Amino acid sequence: MKKIIFASVFVFAICNFGFSQTSEKVNLDSLMNHVLTLEENLYQINLNLHQSQKRLKTGIFIATVGYSVTILGGQLLGTRPQLGKTLLYTGGAIGIGGTVTLVSGFNRISLGPPRKPIRYQ
Repeated sequence: MKKIIFASVFVFAICNFGFSQTSEKVNLDSLMNHVLTLEENLYQINLNLHQSQKRLKTGIFIATVGYSVTILGGQLLGTRPQLGKTLLYTGGAIGIGGTVTLVSGFNRISLGPPRKPIRYQ
């Protein structure tokens, strides 16, 4: 009698162990797929940042120079009005050009509109 009880408990334990391993493997595969997807997204973001780095630096420099010229033109309006007015318009145009360069650099960084997260229940 003890052998039959021991054998049935042993078979029951082995069956439960086998089923629990199968369901755990599915969860690990799903988790691994999510990790790989996150790594691909991170690589794409790093690549976009690297590619747009020069454009962003150029845009910052151009905008800084342009708006500095605008400030200088505003300061010269009192003493040399014609030169100050010219510098105001020129600096404004240069600053807008730098801002456009910055915006195009930021547009390269983005991956597109964000997707809704998938909720697993």
